[in-house]
Amino acid sequence: MDSVEILSVIDSETRPAKTKAKKRKWREIEAIKEKYRLKKELSEMDVGLELELEQLSR
Repeated sequence: MDSVEILSVIDSETRPAKTKAKKRKWREIEAIKEKYRLKKELSEMDVGLELELEQLSR
């Protein structure tokens, strides 16, 4: 084996690890975004509920 072959083997072995790390990072980012979306949606629902309760109490 010459140095070019060794480098290509090393490079091919490290690529899946980088790809897995990137996918994991994107999954984490998407989970955080989803959490914020749900929090925003719930807060919007809660505000609407509070307004309805205020109108009913009048």
